Order: sequence, then C-alpha cells, then structure tokens
Amino acid sequence: MASSDPNKLMAKADKLTKLSLTRWSADWKSATQLYEQAAIGYRVAKNHEKAKIAFEKASKGQEMLSSPWDAAKHMESAAALAKEVGNWTEVADFYKRASELYIVCGRPQPASDALAKGARALEDAVPDEAIQLYTEACSILEEDDKEQMAFDLYRAATCVYIKLEKYTDAATFLLRWGLAADKCSATNSQCKAYLSAIIVYLYAHDFKQAEKCYNDCSQIDVFLRNDHGRCASKLLSAYSEGDIEEIKRLGQSSTISNLDHVIIRLARKLPTGEVCALKTEAAEEQEEPLDENDLT
Repeated sequence: MASSDPNKLMAKADKLTKLSLTRWSADWKSATQLYEQAAIGYRVAKNHEKAKIAFEKASKGQEMLSSPWDAAKHMESAAALAKEVGNWTEVADFYKRASELYIVCGRPQPASDALAKGARALEDAVPDEAIQLYTEACSILEEDDKEQMAFDLYRAATCVYIKLEKYTDAATFLLRWGLAADKCSATNSQCKAYLSAIIVYLYAHDFKQAEKCYNDCSQIDVFLRNDHGRCASKLLSAYSEGDIEEIKRLGQSSTISNLDHVIIRLARKLPTGEVCALKTEAAEEQEEPLDENDLT
C-alpha cells in the first residue's frame, strides 16, 4: 500500500523531478500526482505552509504537463493557503499567476475572478495592492466586452478608495464604471455612477471638480433627463446658493437612498465644508470686472 505520509510523498515527488545519472528526464506525471496527494494530506492536517508549497509544486507540474487549467486551480489553492498564513506577497503573486494561466486557457472570466479573489483577500492588509488587482480584473472583462460582469468589481474598488480617503481616485473609478455601463446599455447603473462621482467630489469639498464632472456628464442626454441628473443639478445649485438645509434634504432623498451604501453615507454627511464661501465666489464671478484703465 502506498504511503499516505505527505512528507514522504513530497520527498518521492521531488526525487522524480530531479535529473541524475540514472534519471535523464523528469517524471512530471507521477510527481504531480504525488504533490497533489501531499497537498491534500497537509491541508487536512491543517499544515497550511506545507500544503501551500505542495499546491505550488503541483501547479508547476500541471504546467509541465500542458494543463494550464489544472495548474491555475492549484495556484488558487496555494493562494488561499498563503492567505491563511498571512503571506500577503504570495497571495497577490499566486492569484496573479492563476489569472495568467486562465488567460492561457482562453478563459477571461475565471482570470478576472482569480484577481478579484486576491483583491478581496488583500483589502484589509494591503489595500493598495487590492485596488491594483481589482483594476486588472476590470480590465480583463472590459477587453472581453463583458463590462456588465465587472460592476461588482467597480463597486469594490471604489469602496477601498473611499476607505483610504482617496476621493479623486474613487470618483475617477466611478466615472470608469459609468462608461462601462454606457457600453452595455445599463442606463440606471450609468446614471448612478455619475451622480455618485459628483457626491464624492462634493464630500471632498472640491466644488469646481464636482461642477466640471456634472457638466461633462450632462453631455449625455440620458443623465441630463434622469432623476440622478436632476438630483446632481439641485445639489450643485444648493451649494452655489449656500443653502445648507437644501443640501441636507437632498442627501435624504429617495434618489440618493438608492445609491450604494458607501455613497449614501457620504451624501448624508454633506456639506463637509464651508458653503457660504461658495455663494460669495459665485456672486463675485457674476459681478462686472473692474476696468483699471477706466478711472473716470
């Protein structure tokens, strides 16, 4: 009966992959089966570190056997175990490698999913890396014209940006989501994304950028004629007029209440800065500038 001791299985597998005077070629088929058995044995015994190494070697074996799908699956298992032991660099590297292997198989959806799993695993420990993985996951689906499948990823990346207080980046990603929604005719999601971006700019007290964003989005008729577009217009008007009560009322409106929770929380904290100054600036801009040459 074959040994079920994962340490012995690993040793035997390693021996089969090493060349020597008596072995001129590696037996990857037999070795890979042993690595897989060892990985399962270690995982059952909750020896996460050794199970991770075994799955990594099993993935290499499947690559050598020209089975990128199985190699990707094993690499995902190794990544999950890397998370268990808190090795965040390997979590990122292994999920990226799994994604690359799925691409080799011509399977963009699992490739994107692998990156998304990595991003979720890294959100708390290494949020900047999580954002990078979310971004790459979105790009894969965009390139495959499957923007609709990426909506949860746009949402997740936006949430991480907001947690990091990177509001400009959050708004930019929301606009990217809006563009993706436009491509797949998801009108409601598109308009929500545009209004959300404007709210994020206002929360960051960047009225000029919020106004510019609204003007750009208003070039799109569907937004201009939509409840979300009208809500954005009312918000900006309230800011221009220094009407704090109106800003607070709009923050409680049904249109904003149907946005994502992270955006609702921001909207209900508006205004975050001094809005009276905006009213003064608006009034000054409307005044006729003084002609210094005309002193009569």
